[in-house]
Amino acid sequence: TARTKVINSCLNPVWNEEFTFAVTNPAGILKLEVLNKDRFKPDDKMGHTRLSLHPIVSASRLRRALKDSAGAEETKMRKVIPGRDNCLVRDTFVRCVKGEIVQEVWLRLCDVKSGELELKLKWVDVSSPTLPPHLT
Repeated sequence: TARTKVINSCLNPVWNEEFTFAVTNPAGILKLEVLNKDRFKPDDKMGHTRLSLHPIVSASRLRRALKDSAGAEETKMRKVIPGRDNCLVRDTFVRCVKGEIVQEVWLRLCDVKSGELELKLKWVDVSSPTLPPHLT
């Protein structure tokens, strides 16, 4: 669980924040909830969204199995389309960019009239011997 900073008086907030999570169930679902911060009463739920982690995890496993060269600038590894296990607005690709597994997505907020979230996911394999010191 993590919380972004509060952005006041903005209908189109941009958080531009980075979070790191330890994933214990890589076949799981990333769930996000958007709240409207209220000073004197409980926060209002503005919507929620979800994304399956399976595509990015399987791309990471494939990269490991193929020993993909870190020299390649960018390789599209898997196409992900909107479906029941996600709230994607449009198709996305899991890519290997300079040796890192990333996925950029636009997610539709559910249970709200309108709203979307843009996310950039990066999968860090903790079993990798080349982890930066702060992640070991």
